[in-house]
This record gives sequence, C-alpha cells and structure tokens, in this order.
Amino acid sequence: MEKYHRAFGVYGIIGDEQALIVTKKFGGPYTNRYDLPGGSLEDGEALDHAIYREIQEETGLLPTTLHQLGATSFRYPWTFEQWQFNQHIAIFYRVVATDGRLAQQVANFAGQDSHGALRVPLDELILANSSPLVLKAKQVLQTGHFDPADTVYDQWTVLEQPVY
Repeated sequence: MEKYHRAFGVYGIIGDEQALIVTKKFGGPYTNRYDLPGGSLEDGEALDHAIYREIQEETGLLPTTLHQLGATSFRYPWTFEQWQFNQHIAIFYRVVATDGRLAQQVANFAGQDSHGALRVPLDELILANSSPLVLKAKQVLQTGHFDPADTVYDQWTVLEQPVY
C-alpha cells in the first residue's frame, strides 16, 4: 500500500529582495496559508503553457519574461483520503516581468484554489503562515540561487484560520 499522495505542479516566483507575490490558498495542505501562484497541469498541457495560465488565473498578472529554475519536492505528513503523507513535486520558474494588475480577488471556478494575490514582505513569510513553496521562493530571492534538494518536514498542520 502506498503511503504517499503525489502532487505535481509548476510555480512562479514573482518578487525581489523585499517582497514576493503570493496567493491566498483555500484548498489542500496549504489551506489558509500564503502559497505561490501555480498548480497542476491540465490534461496533456505543456509546462510552459501551464505556468502562464496558472499565474494569470491566480494573480491577474501575465508573465512576459520567465525562465525555469529547476525542480524539487517537499515531503511531509498529511492525512488525505487513503494516504498518510504528501510528496509535492514542483517545477519553479523565475518570473522577471509581467503585464497586468495584481488581483486581490480572482474568479472562482472548478479547480480554482486561490482567493487572489498580494505582495508580502519577505520577512513576514515564515513556516507558520506559508507553504514550503513560498519558503523556497523566499530563499531564491534572498540568495539568488535555486537549491534543488528535497525538503522534508516532520510535522505539517493545515491551518483552521486564514493568515491573510
């Protein structure tokens, strides 16, 4: 019997040394936390198409310049259906330029798990309020380096109340 649920997605890092664009998550293990714009691919969808679509759906911004940084995974305990753990495999993109306006509220539709986006100072993004993806993005913005090493958490809590 498999213990791990596996999630796979593409995620965009939009920010600078001061702040990061995050989404207000309302589904899955990152419920009520800040998360990165991004998500799962639609059936047969190309990676590069998915990252543009996901960022636009969740933030209102359309990337105009981006490049892929690499992939990593995050593992932690999470009881979901028949699984006891989650392994979230993520491909990260550094978004250098965008068009459009940041949407604090976004359209709700089947599959949407974001209430909208906001720009949050890096020093306010911590494990108590952010997904592991946000913490990885914060590290990239602070160091200028993407570390592909997997991250393992011994504990994980789905928050009952939103942090935003």
